[in-house]
Formats: sequence, C-alpha cells, structure tokens
Amino acid sequence: MTDKPAANDDAAKLEGLPEAEAAAAAPELVPAAQVTAALEAAAEFKDKHLRLLAEMENLRRRTEKEVADARQYGVSRFAGDVLAVADNMHRALATLDEEVRASADAKLISLIEGVELTERELLKTLEKHGVKKFTPQGEKFDPNLHQAMYEVPNSDVPAGYVAQVIQSGYMIGERMLRPALVGVSKPAAKTASN
Repeated sequence: MTDKPAANDDAAKLEGLPEAEAAAAAPELVPAAQVTAALEAAAEFKDKHLRLLAEMENLRRRTEKEVADARQYGVSRFAGDVLAVADNMHRALATLDEEVRASADAKLISLIEGVELTERELLKTLEKHGVKKFTPQGEKFDPNLHQAMYEVPNSDVPAGYVAQVIQSGYMIGERMLRPALVGVSKPAAKTASN
C-alpha cells in the first residue's frame, strides 16, 4: 500500500520538470507516450502509403488509356492526308460514265480496272487501320457527322434528311476524321394556285 502513494508523489514531482528530465526520472511513463506517438506516426505513414498507391494506380490507368488512344488515333493525321488521294481516285472514276466504258478499248478498260482495284485496296488498307468510310444518303442530318453544304427542295425525301452526298465522311474509331459533305432536303416550294 505504501507503493501507490509513492507513485502518485513521483508523478506529481515529474509534472513540473522539463520533458527531458521527466523522461530520465520516470522511465516507466515514457514508453506509453512513445508508443502513442509511434502509433500516430504509423497511421500517418499508412495513410500516405495508401494515397500513393491509389495515385500510382490512377497514373497506370491514365497511361494505359493514353497508349491505347495513341495506337488507335495516332494514324489520324496521316489518314487525313491520304483521304485526299482516295477522293481524287473516286472522282476520276466517277467521270467515266457507262457510255465511255462501253466504247473503250482493251487498254483503257485495263487502266480503269486498275484504278478501281487501287481505290478498293486503299479503302481496305484505311479500314484495316481503323478508318471507316460512311455515306449517309437518306439518313437524318446530324451536325456531328455531316456538314451541310446546301438545301435541296425535294418532296421524295423528308425535310432534314440527307438528299445528296457530295463527299463521303470518315471515322477513325469513335472519332470523326472528316464529316460527310451533304445536301439537306427541305420541303418543296408550294405552287400558288388561282
């Protein structure tokens, strides 16, 4: 029983001492404070560690997405330049009507077939790299996919639909590479009746 009052007296004596002296005078009180401080420091380091792990996981995901986008869309600039070649080949073939083809000699027919084959191969190669051609004839006009060049009075096609395709559009993956140039239908003008 004499130990308890002595311990209380020792604690009372230590309260007025500076920390270093208190630590030296009462070694049994210091470990509890050190353990508490160590647990707080460990919790802080664990929190920092978990935050760092989450940040690294986010960085890994972001990097994977950027690499995938670079693979899929890296060809965009080159494909955009090649589209002019594809358009010119298509225009060249479109100028030849059936009458010219029928009256052409064997050499000219071979040349035409060679250009057609080259055009098909070019489009197939573009498609192999994710570039897809679309021709929106008869579809509802969508400003995200189509660029309206003019309006066409047409009673056969509902208003707001693509009546004519001037130039096909191209997509690369889910992104627009080049919009289709189109003529949009509008209601035909009503004739005045007497």
